[in-house]
Amino acid sequence: MRSVSVLGATGSVGESAFDLLMRAGGPAAFRTVALTGGANVARLAGMARALRAEIAVTAWPEKLTELRSLLAGSGTEAAAGSAAVAEAAARPADWTLSAIVGAAGLPPGLEVLNRGGTLALANKETLVAAGPLVMSRARDTGARILPVDSEHSAIFQSLQGEDLDSVEHVTITASGGAFRDWPLERLALATVAEASRHPNWAMGQRITIDSASMFNKALEVIEAHEFFGLQPERIRVLVHPQSIIHAMVTHRDGGSIAHLGAPDMRHAIGYALNWPARAELPVAKLDLAALGSLTFSAPDEARWPALRLAREAMLAGGASGAVLNAAKEQALDDFIAGHIRFTDMAPAVERALDLAAREPGFAQSPGDLDAVLAWDRFARRAAAQGRGAA
Repeated sequence: MRSVSVLGATGSVGESAFDLLMRAGGPAAFRTVALTGGANVARLAGMARALRAEIAVTAWPEKLTELRSLLAGSGTEAAAGSAAVAEAAARPADWTLSAIVGAAGLPPGLEVLNRGGTLALANKETLVAAGPLVMSRARDTGARILPVDSEHSAIFQSLQGEDLDSVEHVTITASGGAFRDWPLERLALATVAEASRHPNWAMGQRITIDSASMFNKALEVIEAHEFFGLQPERIRVLVHPQSIIHAMVTHRDGGSIAHLGAPDMRHAIGYALNWPARAELPVAKLDLAALGSLTFSAPDEARWPALRLAREAMLAGGASGAVLNAAKEQALDDFIAGHIRFTDMAPAVERALDLAAREPGFAQSPGDLDAVLAWDRFARRAAAQGRGAA
């Protein structure tokens, strides 16, 4: 029986993975080693009971007593804290999904790679903050990384049987998020509630706001650069409001291969879960006649400066990815808390990158987890400088 672990089980991607596992037979089809989650320990315990997980871990230490009580008599071990999450990831499993949000997903992801496991990667921050480290660790241990971001899964699928050297460029699409059609002058007044409503995808609050600011796409551009080894000029972004084409690979002979599908994360998760085979998935099939038309436009970097920052970070290299990611997380925290405006997030990230570029060692890619975390701490402090009441 195949063994699986899901890190970040109670988030939107984790919920989609749970749905797929249960539809496929649950504990009759899979041995679930570990499930991890955050504050929603009631949901985590319910998932652990349903899948008969060996261990359930909440990242919140203060929730451990509650989690233990909820799991009493189930046979599932309970644990809490970031170290326990990493320990759960280190437990042998055939397939591990990393769906933890933010830089917190990097340490447990590295644990999966350290043991030579298969890492189904939905946590884009892992490659943004530490791409060279992560990819070299996978090569050294023989671990496999399967992309689960819908765009990177689409590129991965479109490249099957193809030679990467024949690729002229790849295009990843963006819906444009909640503020795609807003006048630019209104963006400074955008509220957290308005930024938290995505027109197409059902996602958590943080990634939905990142979609509105296009920081989500900025991270995905860097992720594509690190995972596929593509130079920055070979990665393009196209605004596609319908979210039907997820990515497109254009070859030197002028031909392009596009991946189309409904905006449902269960496709990318299911593809990684069943790879290299394909299995029936509970995903809506496309009816192009009903759709009628698909539209596209070039992104406006005045509206979405995050894309410019991503390109500059890729060209700078070194610790840029770690700094951009951490500064973005701090700026997002500050926007959600009401300390800054929506339009203050990109300047906060740019300030952190400018300050980091003056620091010794910035030009060198972080060689280990401690170095990544040191830049992470620096960037969060830098991004928070000068903030005031929004």
